[in-house]
Amino acid sequence: MSPSERKALINADRTDLSLTKQCKLLKISRSSLYYTPVGVNAETLELMNEIDRVFTKYPFFGSRQIAAYLPRNGFHAGRHRVRRLMGLMGLQAIYKGPNTSKKHPQHRIYPYLLRKLPITRSNHVWCSDITYIPVRRGFLYLVAIMDWATRKVLAWRLSNTLDAGIEGSHHKIRQARDHEYRSRIAVHGFCMDHHLDRG
Repeated sequence: MSPSERKALINADRTDLSLTKQCKLLKISRSSLYYTPVGVNAETLELMNEIDRVFTKYPFFGSRQIAAYLPRNGFHAGRHRVRRLMGLMGLQAIYKGPNTSKKHPQHRIYPYLLRKLPITRSNHVWCSDITYIPVRRGFLYLVAIMDWATRKVLAWRLSNTLDAGIEGSHHKIRQARDHEYRSRIAVHGFCMDHHLDRG
């Protein structure tokens, strides 16, 4: 039952059960019985209309840019007030966000093989991951391969798109890694696991 529905069950005319006890039984705050919501004043409504007008013209503006733009039309409001009012109106800037962690529904999820594996030496387990680095006009995607035990970065690549190109560079990194470390693996004669992030 919602708080407003519980509040409707309060009966102020009952003499055998005080308002305090009724509120306690219904688990609502007693002060909510006496609170009357304050409506939005005309000045705030005018500011909200101006924010909506600016946002319609520049849908990529966030609260900072809208707050900086408002004085051109004679309005003054801080960034935090603009952000709060944008939240009330359901406005959110349109911008390029990261495009990571989108798995294909047909891709198989492999079991986590390192759960009980003690990693005590270098070149036993390598891990790789793709992440993004925010830059002025979007994102750069970083793919890296690290040695799990020593935390040493073995190879890395940057790309401005997350597509087959970075996956291809990921494949090239693995090829270079295999070529560079094949002799070392053969000399030491141990098994090496490569851990990929499933996310």
